[in-house]
Amino acid sequence: MGVPSTALFTDQYELTMLQAALAAGTAERRSVFEVFTRRLPEGRRYGVVAGTGRVLDAVENFRFDTDVLGFLREHGIVDGPTLEWLASYRFGGDIWGYPEGEVYFPGSPVLRVEGSFAECVLLETVILSILNHDSAIAAAASRMSSAAGTRPLIEMGARRTHELAAVAASRAAYVGGFTSTSDLAAGFRYGIPTVGTSAHAFTLLHDHERDAFRAQVDSLGRGTTLLVDTYDVAEAVRTAVEVAGTGLGAVRIDSGDLLLVAHRVRRQLDELGATETKIVVTSDLDEYAIASLAAAPVDAYGVGTQLVTGSGHPTCSMVYKLVARAESADPKAPLEPVAKKSTGGKTSIGGRKWAARRTDGQGVAEAEVVGVGPVPAELADRQLLVQLVKGGQVLSREPLDVVRQRHATARARLPLSATQLSRGEPVLPTEYV
Repeated sequence: MGVPSTALFTDQYELTMLQAALAAGTAERRSVFEVFTRRLPEGRRYGVVAGTGRVLDAVENFRFDTDVLGFLREHGIVDGPTLEWLASYRFGGDIWGYPEGEVYFPGSPVLRVEGSFAECVLLETVILSILNHDSAIAAAASRMSSAAGTRPLIEMGARRTHELAAVAASRAAYVGGFTSTSDLAAGFRYGIPTVGTSAHAFTLLHDHERDAFRAQVDSLGRGTTLLVDTYDVAEAVRTAVEVAGTGLGAVRIDSGDLLLVAHRVRRQLDELGATETKIVVTSDLDEYAIASLAAAPVDAYGVGTQLVTGSGHPTCSMVYKLVARAESADPKAPLEPVAKKSTGGKTSIGGRKWAARRTDGQGVAEAEVVGVGPVPAELADRQLLVQLVKGGQVLSREPLDVVRQRHATARARLPLSATQLSRGEPVLPTEYV
């Protein structure tokens, strides 16, 4: 599922900026870039940092090998001196960031990349590509898992997006609280639990629904999940219990009025003695549909399209901006804050920033505090950024289960209104000091 090099996962202007900076003698100026978003998607109360582990992989694999250099040379994208510089490119700087799974708010410096201008500017597009996609999926997943409560969620969106995006989406969904995926590539690469049994095509293959159920139970055991809405649901449930017995694992409903049908199926299963058989519902679910089924006798949800498209918000609008740079290429030259000042809502705040989350006496978060310069003593133990890369070397990689648990913990420490699905402002204000 990997690629030999991530160097071309970028925009051409990253390389043309590099060429011009090398010629001007400014390429080696020490620089600080930060990733942040100016606003959350409309109606969202918090964001979720996801994709950090993939960013670390991408930085390590950002290499201009012979084929890549040949492409750049053949198409005249950069000149000879720039190609020579790129041939030995290795990111040798430092990266700090919010731990993956943490929540964020407008202005949060979720990632900070430090090094020479030349080595940092090249990473802009690939970093944003990963963080914008994965964080959007994780945020949608978080809202869905909050709505689902203790009921498990199955990620089923592989067929609704690009094949590689599907793997990343499964990973991000797991971070956000999903419990399993139907995508085997995600299970192979990231160790996410995989599930799956049959589709309507399997039932239609057989002469009778009973034959399909019998073949599936004989192959997968009585604990399998039988799909009961190919023809008549009530008849299918009756046949399913007759074939598998009262120990049938689950039935899946993929169409119709899910609230009404779930109640009818639960009552029927109980009357047939299959009191432990679970009900799984699918069919274009999102967080609102899941919340509407809270009172239904549903045991698990399968979500596809809405999840892998960020439930209406497929990007987080994160940006990667230069916030400080040295006045010369001298390693000892002090950093100077820089920022875009033009009008139109795209201004930024200069300076190398720290971030901390202030809490009240009960440990509930009450503000995201972002500043430049010394960290106030009362916030010293509440800082959010951790070092991820030092001198070009990745310091550590976390198991995905650790990241997933971190998100659950971070979300639980937000005010209760964070999990409301009604439209509203970010649940925490961002304070600049």
